[in-house]
Amino acid sequence: MCASCENAKGRPTYKIGYMNCNNTEETLKRFLPLTRYLSDKVGVNFVAVPVDTHEFETRFKSGEFAITHTNSLLYVVLKERYGVNLIATEKRGQFGSRTAGSLIAKKGSGINKISDLKGKRLAFGPMLAPTGYLAEYDLMLSGGINPESDLAHYTIPTGSHKHEKVIYGVLFGQYDAAAAPVLDLEVMTRDGKISPDDFVVIAQGPLIPYCTFAAPKGTDPELTKKVRDALMALKPTDTAEVDGERVKVMKSSWIDGYEILPDSEYDGIRNMAKRVNMPPYQKF
Repeated sequence: MCASCENAKGRPTYKIGYMNCNNTEETLKRFLPLTRYLSDKVGVNFVAVPVDTHEFETRFKSGEFAITHTNSLLYVVLKERYGVNLIATEKRGQFGSRTAGSLIAKKGSGINKISDLKGKRLAFGPMLAPTGYLAEYDLMLSGGINPESDLAHYTIPTGSHKHEKVIYGVLFGQYDAAAAPVLDLEVMTRDGKISPDDFVVIAQGPLIPYCTFAAPKGTDPELTKKVRDALMALKPTDTAEVDGERVKVMKSSWIDGYEILPDSEYDGIRNMAKRVNMPPYQKF
């Protein structure tokens, strides 16, 4: 399928591939207002396309997307393998355009440091999650725990909302410990779903870039620039029309704005992926 074509009004249509976080429905609901905002500001017809994380690279290779919105690890994969161009990095939560992964246990469990994880049951988030799998796996290796041999076992919950599932799994005793994105802990605490007093943060990884907009090499540089300018100009008061209703774009998309980071900011992710033997550097 083409990344762009002419619509009935003569305005070019471009697809933005949005990597699913929790599920397709939530992704579309979150980012449709932002997509409409970008269409209005750039003067084209952008179409929001939710994409499963593990299907993203295959669909990207087919030339389907003119713009991509992914987590920072998938951005690194697309950058290393296909040379995508960084547009802007999303800001959300206490660390802005950066975020971190952490290892948590239930308070009072006796698990207070990485070495205490030996022989324990642990849950990860999705394997391609930079702060739900990669950072925590790297933390364990650096702390002398090999997840493949030193844990009793580890698992990745099935279905959607995996990050919430692993946090709840620790809270209710299904797992002894979990790989928890700091942002998810922050949001769940803010929403009253959990209390920070319930958990011990065993370790926290370094701050790394959050979700990222990028463009394939074949995307018109002028289009890329207009998208970047529109993202950087986005204000809390900006609205877009969805189903006949004007909604606030930033609030609907759960974002606090955007920042232009240099690609070198993603080197921390690259180094972790090399140590953990993950894409795009895995060696089998």
